[in-house]
Amino acid sequence: MTPRERFIQTLQCKPIGGQVPTFELVFFLTMEAFGKVHPSQRIYEQWKQMSHTERSLHMNEMAQLYIDTAERYDHSAIFVHPNPGDLESTQWLLELIREKSGNKYYLMMHGDPTWSIPNGTTMMDFAVKMYEEPEKLNDESARRTENALEFARKLDAKGHLLDGFALCSDYCFNVNPFFDCESFDQLIVPYLRQAIDGYREMGYHTIKHTDGNIMPILKQMADCKPDAFHSLDPQGGVSIPEVRKIVGPDIALCGNVNCGLLQTGTDEECRADVLRSLNEGMANGRGFIFCTSNCAYTGLPLKRYEMMIDLWRQYGHYENSIH
Repeated sequence: MTPRERFIQTLQCKPIGGQVPTFELVFFLTMEAFGKVHPSQRIYEQWKQMSHTERSLHMNEMAQLYIDTAERYDHSAIFVHPNPGDLESTQWLLELIREKSGNKYYLMMHGDPTWSIPNGTTMMDFAVKMYEEPEKLNDESARRTENALEFARKLDAKGHLLDGFALCSDYCFNVNPFFDCESFDQLIVPYLRQAIDGYREMGYHTIKHTDGNIMPILKQMADCKPDAFHSLDPQGGVSIPEVRKIVGPDIALCGNVNCGLLQTGTDEECRADVLRSLNEGMANGRGFIFCTSNCAYTGLPLKRYEMMIDLWRQYGHYENSIH
């Protein structure tokens, strides 16, 4: 099987044997690894005045950087950050990645219309609306959800360039979710379910991402039936065995390597945590995708990420015992 096929089989929780798939939601360490700024951080103020040649050079470099990252670290999937993000440019970037790599990699992009934790500037106003004007928030959620699905339909009409969507609205702090269970049911669940169902009807898989302590709302999210959960954040007290008890054997799990340890822990602590994640993730015998508990973010030492990948290459096989 190709890496893409193994990734899809894993999302479907089918046994694959051999190497556990890996990817990163974002690999921001491209400057240290390749001497190039990550595509999502590029500045495009002058995009509209660029010639076609200039745009083409940008697009080709972005596409190649995604592929180079996947090849160096044996990622099975690429999370694409269209930049700029209009329909035409998104199609162009995806076509280039497919043209350069064929169907080797599973391609996904962000597509979550649900509310996430508001920033400090808007948090108070949002909290007031949650309790005084929830119907206005739901009206906006309905519009956002339809817009997201309409974008997916338009992109799909250009050819099935994507394999799925990562739903990247964050709901949780490390201590607890921003939304209590009742508010989550009212403001998030209907639109999360609609988005997942809508993408599935178009033939797309979904990976639901949120950091932090997801445990109080995990069953509500699982009932929306995403194909997988990411990132299973140990800094939020989330453990793979406990998640597996709640969601059952048929939703894939992604992540769980402690990013905090990768950044500030000792080599011994990092090694132990990577092996713990592999051991717990592979215990189900299927449905596990190895990766960090967030992303390979700016400031995380590249050597630590590469140590993590080296351990995965050595021990991330269903047939191998982990020591």
